[in-house]
Amino acid sequence: MLRYWDETAGSDGNTKPPWEQLIAALERLGKRELAARRAHARRIIEENGVTYNVYGDPRGAERPWVLDTIPILIDASEWQVLEAAIQQRAELLNRLLADLYGPQRLLREDLLPPELVFAHPGFLRPCHGLALPGNRYVHTYAVDLARSPDGQWWVLGDRIQAPAGAGYALENRLVMSRAMPELFGEFYVHRLAEYFQAYRAALAQIAPAGCENPRIVLLTPGPLNETYFEHAYLARYLGFPLVEGADLTVRDSRVYLKTLSGLQRVDVILRRQDAHFCDPLELFGESALGVPGLVRAVRAGRVTIANALGSGLVETPATMAFLPGLCRQLLGEELRIPSVATWWCGQQRELEYALAHLDQLVWKPAFPGPADTRVDMLVGDTLTRKQRQGLEARIRARPHRWVAQEKVALSTVPTGDPGNLNPRHMVLRAYAVAHDRGWTVMPGGLTRVSSRGDSLVVTSQRGGASKDTWVLAAEPTPFVTLLPPATSPEEVSRRTASLTSRVADDLLWLGRGTERVEASVRLFRAAFQALADEPLRVSDLPAPESVRLIQCMGKIPSPEETPGSLQERLLGALFDRTIATSVGHSVGEVHRLASVLRDQISPDAWRVLGRLDSAFIGPSAHPARRVSATLELLDSALLRITAFTGLVSESMTRGLGWQFLEIGRRFERAIQVVQLLYHGLLEGLPEDSRRLELVLSVADSAMTYRSRYQTSIQLPLVLDLLLFDELNPRSVCFQLVRLEERFSSLHRAPLEELRMLLERLRTAQLDELIALHAGEDGRQTRAELARLLEALDAGLPALSDALTHAYLIHILPQRQGPSFRPAKP
Repeated sequence: MLRYWDETAGSDGNTKPPWEQLIAALERLGKRELAARRAHARRIIEENGVTYNVYGDPRGAERPWVLDTIPILIDASEWQVLEAAIQQRAELLNRLLADLYGPQRLLREDLLPPELVFAHPGFLRPCHGLALPGNRYVHTYAVDLARSPDGQWWVLGDRIQAPAGAGYALENRLVMSRAMPELFGEFYVHRLAEYFQAYRAALAQIAPAGCENPRIVLLTPGPLNETYFEHAYLARYLGFPLVEGADLTVRDSRVYLKTLSGLQRVDVILRRQDAHFCDPLELFGESALGVPGLVRAVRAGRVTIANALGSGLVETPATMAFLPGLCRQLLGEELRIPSVATWWCGQQRELEYALAHLDQLVWKPAFPGPADTRVDMLVGDTLTRKQRQGLEARIRARPHRWVAQEKVALSTVPTGDPGNLNPRHMVLRAYAVAHDRGWTVMPGGLTRVSSRGDSLVVTSQRGGASKDTWVLAAEPTPFVTLLPPATSPEEVSRRTASLTSRVADDLLWLGRGTERVEASVRLFRAAFQALADEPLRVSDLPAPESVRLIQCMGKIPSPEETPGSLQERLLGALFDRTIATSVGHSVGEVHRLASVLRDQISPDAWRVLGRLDSAFIGPSAHPARRVSATLELLDSALLRITAFTGLVSESMTRGLGWQFLEIGRRFERAIQVVQLLYHGLLEGLPEDSRRLELVLSVADSAMTYRSRYQTSIQLPLVLDLLLFDELNPRSVCFQLVRLEERFSSLHRAPLEELRMLLERLRTAQLDELIALHAGEDGRQTRAELARLLEALDAGLPALSDALTHAYLIHILPQRQGPSFRPAKP
């Protein structure tokens, strides 16, 4: 039976004093309060949108981050030993890479088998011989640590390709400081900000010579990556633009950021995507994520990439078997912290030993493979006899592709609450960053725990949780800020952030999406208010006016498309995200766009949107939902979408980003009002004024109408208010005037086409209103109005497409599909 080291106990078996102090503090809070604190922590994580993408899950990729609110405590003296070992290991791997991509002395002297280099897909031959600043290949380093049953720390794996998790460690600390502030009063805990201060300074130091104020960008594969939240989070926290490969271009061996204001030189790229995807010209020709010519720019010394292209070569677990000898050779020292016992099967003696103990070891591929052929870790004692025989045959066929490692009995930590503590196995991921004076290690790191007490698998992909890691100090730690000290007075700057075409396109459609959601919520709220007043008790009675309007606008599936009662189909059109015209689908699209724009959107706005999105997921869509409950949800949804719109707009400086967001809002609001007027006033207009009143209500202009007119509701007055009135922020004319203002500051915007459409609207105003007032030839006048609305409905999307073609089309294809495309009237 395996024994496990208990992190709360000392070598004598007694509970360590810091852990006694922590448990006593938790007991003072009490079970009820602790449950409330854990719920508060979960709510903060959900509202902040802290997620981790799980690949291949039928429930969808995005998962909320899981944080256990009992921290890990590490004594200062123990951390000092670990810190020195982490610094040594990081430097060792950097020097190993410098040799393998340089003189390759270690291969010639048989200190490392050539098969581990030349057979490794991570060895990028075009990067051999590159001259890097300071011969530095590893800028940021992460290492997975675990304790054996005797309390000894071991290295489970090195992370150099694109080390992930530091942002999650920071988020864990911030959540804990809000959910459990009393605990921080019990201990002196080292702060994390000093590490991120060193992180940012180190990236500035590695810029090519002559860069006084280097431009640093964070390169992400995009929102489908498993740690995309962290990419956006770190970019915002460190103040770097978040870019994708399509946002960058190489000209004359220099890397530039493509912005609406022109090309801007990039000096340092913080790389968070695998190296072989970074350049389709020299590395992987099928990559759609890379920057053509990037390797050429590195070769010319005009851009620095952290970590260096090809640094993932030494992540293979096979390297760990050779590190003790390499450390003596490269550093003249003994390895301070051992790796888990490792046997590379490319050596005959090691192969025979490992196969003789096949059922006692853990088996891993020596090299990473394509995602569709990747082999997960195999635990020998969980395999059947037939499976072990099959594995042995595969290993003997290609022994150099396999690594065997000792099965580590991971230490345990408490989770839950003091009255019901559950031990879980843990792995600590620690982080270090290189600078001109050596290495700075994050005082703490990301602790992950297994999902079950009987499982030794610790990974977020398998449902594991995380913990905040506290390195205890002997005295209070000083406050640290990311802002550098002022050495001289700074000049006033009102410069706005660079805006790429991709981000501008997303902001434009975010503006359109928010207006789409608001218009739909107002329309459905009117329908459910009518249902509350006139319940559909008899199926053959005519539906309320507001329900018929929704039907006219094509927002309710027909009985042939979706069987069920009218109320059930209304609920489906409201909540069913598989229906492209539903409100829930539009809310989901806004949430998706906002997630891509996390570095552009304030945390407050994101929290509001998260609550709105949650309201349209789950049991809300049940057909038996009460009308009153649906009305309450729609009232709340309207408040949240308007709050989100206001928070986003009012937290942005009035630069290009805000302009494209505003343009999107004005386009969509105009289109929505045109749709409402056509279907609400010109399609089967009733004799009474109920539909006129309904249109005013949905257009949020009923109060304005009543303040102006004491008479009954009349069609010409409604049309003037919603179509021609330049002072009403809900009218079509108001939107066109605002668009004219925005277009005037964009040199390539279709300003003349917009002015022609605006002039047509203004010219039509007087004659058609007089005719409607006089009641003469009403049918002909309505036909003229219909032609005007049809011209607006065609002209507005055409203007949007022209703007896209002028500013955005060189980055992205025109968006297709029904997500934000209204139906033609």
